[in-house]
Amino acid sequence: MHYQWDFSQVTHQLPLLLSGLQGTVVLVAWSMLVAIPLGLLLALMRLSPQGLLRHFAGIYVAFFRSAPAIVLIYWFFFAAPILLSFRPAPLTSAVMAISLQAAAFFCEVFRAGIQGVERGQWEASAVLGMRGWTRFRIIILPQALRHVLPALMNRLIDLIKTTTLASVISYGEVVYNAGRISSLTFRPLETFTLLGGLFFILLSVIALLARWLEHRWQIGRRV
Repeated sequence: MHYQWDFSQVTHQLPLLLSGLQGTVVLVAWSMLVAIPLGLLLALMRLSPQGLLRHFAGIYVAFFRSAPAIVLIYWFFFAAPILLSFRPAPLTSAVMAISLQAAAFFCEVFRAGIQGVERGQWEASAVLGMRGWTRFRIIILPQALRHVLPALMNRLIDLIKTTTLASVISYGEVVYNAGRISSLTFRPLETFTLLGGLFFILLSVIALLARWLEHRWQIGRRV
């Protein structure tokens, strides 16, 4: 069977695809705004001398790293209304599920970076009279980020790919809208080929940005 490729009908639906891409960007942005600070907080808890904080963070990370993202999305969308007596919007459910899971992975990335900072840096900052959050923010955190930048960007790419699961609760992100285009045009092969190319370009740009940042930081360290 010889298949006749025809992208003309799909390209006519580009505004709908771009609308879905906008929905994906909104979902990624909100998920990052929650996941990254929460992941850093969890990392500090896991490094805390307080046993209760360490155990809580450890249980959190173990649970959310093992839970499938699609199950979490379904839970927040279908179970939360039963338990909390209100129905969150699809965007809210997706952000809660994706960000809480992503925070567990970001936690381990940040923890590895903080532990990778040489002990002498902590001691030198103490000699300079820095204490608490000031020392961590100015001396420790920038060095930790340099150590884990590739892993951090990989987790960001994983987060972006995970957002495609929000289509199962009818959130209008790019995969959901691609499904609508496929139904309208009866051209699923062209639709999802175009979608795959779009994701390839987007994630390649992020990967190149990560390499550029890593290169700049390495130059800064040598200088």
